[in-house]
Amino acid sequence: MEIVFVGAGRVATHLAKALYAGGHRITAVYSRTITSAEALAGEVHATPSNRIDALPEKADVFILSVKDSVLKDVISELRKGREQQVFLHTAGSIPMSVFGEHQHCGVFYPMQTFSKEKAVDFSRVHIFIEGRDAGTLDLARKVAETLSANVHELNSSERRYLHLAAVFACNFANHCYALSAQILEAHGLPFESMLPLIRETAEKVETVHPREAQTGPAARRDENVMDAQKALLADHPRMQQIYDIMSNSI
Repeated sequence: MEIVFVGAGRVATHLAKALYAGGHRITAVYSRTITSAEALAGEVHATPSNRIDALPEKADVFILSVKDSVLKDVISELRKGREQQVFLHTAGSIPMSVFGEHQHCGVFYPMQTFSKEKAVDFSRVHIFIEGRDAGTLDLARKVAETLSANVHELNSSERRYLHLAAVFACNFANHCYALSAQILEAHGLPFESMLPLIRETAEKVETVHPREAQTGPAARRDENVMDAQKALLADHPRMQQIYDIMSNSI
């Protein structure tokens, strides 16, 4: 398929490279900054642009991967002369209704965290799709299935909860890693010592429900240990509060 990418950030970069490797033709890449557009376009042999009005008027699909806050405005500008084209956005928490009256539209949401320095194996990623019309949904499915066998249809209402769950499973969990690193670094201890523990915990929940995998002083109701650890955080009231809330939740 011929694909135009509107956006050149982390999601767009990984997705465009994976689709290009899967045999799709990326015809153009847009970014507000031409250097970002050129960087991604160079990797997928596309034409870079920092002007939406300079993008092709036709393609099999336009994939919009921009900040949630500007998505509506980008759609409004992109629609001009492309009213019959297929648009898909990649935002987890934005409903399909953001496309307004645009008919051929949908969502292409890969359930994964993306960073510039780490490659993503899309064959292991679950991709959630939605389409306003049958043709768009079918196209989104075909594109997704070139990357992964884990493709699911999910409406905007339910996708909100998927994204919320991801915040807990990924963003909040990573913040806990950062707090752990803060404690260790303050006492000259290496964060690398946590890595085997993190890996074991992550691997365990592939075969055991997280509730059953829970360990630690809160899980065994060891109040002596919890009180002693909270005392160690006396100079860090916010971290102490987080410790308390997490322990009570467990």
